[in-house]
Amino acid sequence: MSQEESCIIRHFSHYCVLTDEEKKLLSSLERSPTKCKAGQTLWEEGDEANEFCTLRSGWAYSYRHLENGNRQILEVYLPGDIIGLREFAFSKRMDNVKMIEDGVVCHFPHQHMLDLFRDSLKLTSVMFAISSRQQALLTERLVTLARRSARQKLAHFLHETFLRLRQTNADDTSEFRLPLSQEQLADILGLSPVHISRTFTSLGEDNLIHRERHQIVIPDLDALACEGEFSDCYLTDSMRPLFSPYNQDVAICED
Repeated sequence: MSQEESCIIRHFSHYCVLTDEEKKLLSSLERSPTKCKAGQTLWEEGDEANEFCTLRSGWAYSYRHLENGNRQILEVYLPGDIIGLREFAFSKRMDNVKMIEDGVVCHFPHQHMLDLFRDSLKLTSVMFAISSRQQALLTERLVTLARRSARQKLAHFLHETFLRLRQTNADDTSEFRLPLSQEQLADILGLSPVHISRTFTSLGEDNLIHRERHQIVIPDLDALACEGEFSDCYLTDSMRPLFSPYNQDVAICED
């Protein structure tokens, strides 16, 4: 795979400017990209944890099955996201991971990541930044599940997803594709599919969103953010620049 086609290089490039040598290091982490089908399981809870995955295209999600048969979706992964970071310190998978739609997944083993840690302080810092951002997303989801109303939950999730997609895909429109079923949205937000349907209708009647199948249009981003009590500080400008202790004049990550 060429450096221009590398999904992990594209992902890291959202956090900092990479040199040719750093791109070469990242390229060495990837195995051949693998095409995956919608509904395909990437791994199951309890499987051996020995590699990460990066989504080159398509969406995926992690989830847990509860004793009563219900499912809780924990994270939704978008193109460019790294899957499995939280399990780096564990020998077994903590969650199930499944594709939402057809896509391409790139694999790289834990051992190769240790080689990267040894060879590049800069790339190690970026990896920690990516992991911190994922933790911030989970923390915000916890607040949403515990304390927000159904309208706030859905409005917050839609606004968050829109911003995440816009960060990795330059697009000035207020429209995006949401390839999630009402059942999947219900399992993300702790609601029933019927409640999801009613909430979509309610938000539409108030002109906060327009939905046509899997297409979502947001007429007024500020109004949707207000409805969802949304603050994007955990997604955008609040991430501080990282500096190398060996060269305090050079920022590792730049806007």
